[in-house]
Amino acid sequence: MRSTWRTLDRGLRADIALVCLADGVVGISYGAIAVGLGFEPWLPVLMAVLVLAGASEFLYLGIVAAGGSPVAAMVAGLLVNARHLPFGLAVGEVTGRGWRRVLGSHLLNDESVVFALGQPEPARRRAAFWLAGLGILICWPLGALVGAAAGTVIGDTDMFGLDAMFPTVLLALVLPALRDAGTAKAALVGAAVAVAATPFLPAGIPVLAALVGVVAVVGKKAAVR
Repeated sequence: MRSTWRTLDRGLRADIALVCLADGVVGISYGAIAVGLGFEPWLPVLMAVLVLAGASEFLYLGIVAAGGSPVAAMVAGLLVNARHLPFGLAVGEVTGRGWRRVLGSHLLNDESVVFALGQPEPARRRAAFWLAGLGILICWPLGALVGAAAGTVIGDTDMFGLDAMFPTVLLALVLPALRDAGTAKAALVGAAVAVAATPFLPAGIPVLAALVGVVAVVGKKAAVR
């Protein structure tokens, strides 16, 4: 881990630390909301450790709290996490083999993938992926624990606007990649599809529909060639 730490420059380490901290803050909101919905405090903490996927965890709790079946909520969470399949293909080489691949699969999330893909060299990709993944593995459950403990004290968690921090952090991470014309076109098409689909599809599914942007741009390039 020490050599991995030295592989990255100070600025990138600071960026990873800030994102992990932001995830921890959102985790506080998550834990507080879960308790506010009537769930036992241990549930959001356990899910934060075992699932480690904020979007699907929020969705699961929301469906069950609204009276939905836990099985239906689990299926919805799996659909939201289907985006991890292309993530795995994109960064599969950074996880290694054996037990490292098993752990790396658990650490696969939006932040660790974005940081990994943003690095030009294999060594830096591996270092960024593992540091971001392990950092979130610590900060997200810890935030959920603090939030669950404070859930009985905080009244309306929406008033803090913590739910907006997560997408804002991700947007800041992907902005540099939009300098590439092809990436920017794919992002614009995907964003348009996601926005158009939001009123008609369940939460999380429009994100998957946004992959149409990648397909459209890749298909156009293939046709030109």
